[in-house]
Amino acid sequence: MTSEIKHLVIVGGGSAGWMAAAMLSRMMGPQLEITLIESDQIATVGVGEASIPPLQLFNRALGINEHDFLRATQGTYKLGIEFEHWLKQDQAYMHAFGTQGKDLALTPFRHLWLKSKPESASDYWRYSLNYQAAKANRFQPLAHLPGTDLPGINHAYHFDAGLYGKLLAHYSQQNGVNRKEGKITRVLLDGDSGDIDCLELENGERIRGDLYLDCSGFHGLLIKQALNVEYLDYRQWLLCDRAIAMPTMATRPRRPYTRASAHKAGWCWQIPLQHRTGNGIVYSSQYMSDDEALSLLEKHIDGAPIGEPRKIQFIPGRVAKQWHKNCVSLGLSSGFLEPLESTSLHLIQSGIIRLLKLFPNPLNMDALRDEYNRQSAEEFEQIRDFIILHYKLNQRDNDEFWQHCREMSVPDTLTAKMALFSATGVIDCPQESLFSENAWTQVMLGQGLMPASAHPLASALTTEQTTELLRNLNRIITKTTDAMASHDDYLKQHCAAQSE
Repeated sequence: MTSEIKHLVIVGGGSAGWMAAAMLSRMMGPQLEITLIESDQIATVGVGEASIPPLQLFNRALGINEHDFLRATQGTYKLGIEFEHWLKQDQAYMHAFGTQGKDLALTPFRHLWLKSKPESASDYWRYSLNYQAAKANRFQPLAHLPGTDLPGINHAYHFDAGLYGKLLAHYSQQNGVNRKEGKITRVLLDGDSGDIDCLELENGERIRGDLYLDCSGFHGLLIKQALNVEYLDYRQWLLCDRAIAMPTMATRPRRPYTRASAHKAGWCWQIPLQHRTGNGIVYSSQYMSDDEALSLLEKHIDGAPIGEPRKIQFIPGRVAKQWHKNCVSLGLSSGFLEPLESTSLHLIQSGIIRLLKLFPNPLNMDALRDEYNRQSAEEFEQIRDFIILHYKLNQRDNDEFWQHCREMSVPDTLTAKMALFSATGVIDCPQESLFSENAWTQVMLGQGLMPASAHPLASALTTEQTTELLRNLNRIITKTTDAMASHDDYLKQHCAAQSE
């Protein structure tokens, strides 16, 4: 490494490359020269048509207005993810963003709810504004419920990932990022340090940087192929390793939530955009053939197809070191779990923010690199456990895939979390975790895991007081939802794309 990082080279465009270029050029300005290499010959995977709420912060940091973003990307709002048939056939629940109910001092709301002895787990969503608005196809930005200090709507987005990449490419190049068109044919390493020395393009040109970002997708041109970093395979827990995507004509109303519908060997997604609907099927090649998956997807879609089906193969897992030598991997090159819970774009985002916070200082490079890898591994494993949870806690009959998921051993970290919740309703959730206690609560309840008891602190209220609290919360949420605009009307008024 040189004594100072002056030139950053990004390999690959797409969401990962241009998100990194946009944020680094925004935050580091002229002190860092940035070159992004991408080839028109190489198509991007284009994953990430659905996001989770932290993308709001990313766009805000870039100074991108929300309505402008949605217009440019044909986007819609997302209030949560509905899981159909995951527990049993014909049963559904939602991972709704935001909060449920109201905590009482140190007592989480779920314990007050448990103390009321609800008739079924589905009762829990009566106290979610996001859920009620989503199912009513309504949306309106609200910081708080009217007349209260209760948190309002918390949202994410559905959008065209390709259009987002174009938006960020324009943004980045205006900020001085140099886009280099070309295909990399050789990665040359330094014979002494093992660092990347330079990249050779098809035309013979060589490009040399002080730090390299590998945003080359599943190929992992730098981190996997050139630097030979080990890949940790998660298929012992995450069986799905194939996906087929197929866009269809847009349908109305555009639901402000993602649908994830389980089938006999995986699940199907449905993502409403302004100009089309994104559809896809995720499945395990051990339990379903490509032809069978495509046939099932064609039966699942609502509208007329407007593009050819696109097959994607992947191995769930991550590279053992996401920062190795003078290379940091972002996006699919660093790892991929699966599309469930829409974490791909977030992992790109968090990797970029982590790099900014731990930006290379050659005087203490090893310490920064080790901390980056520690945080990255911890984040991947927490998300991995959350996704495994959906599969592990199923009660579906007559499907070998789901029976295997139900009976398989899971990481000790997840086993402990499920056992603690089942016995006490308590959730061990580090503050920096992507998925909150409320997210874990919804999935565990939705997948049939009901705690045996509530926390003793919930007894601070009498039965009558608890009942009154729940009644008032539901009344306020219902009244607020009824006053909201429809999702389609809000889009049309504030962020309709030009084709609308």
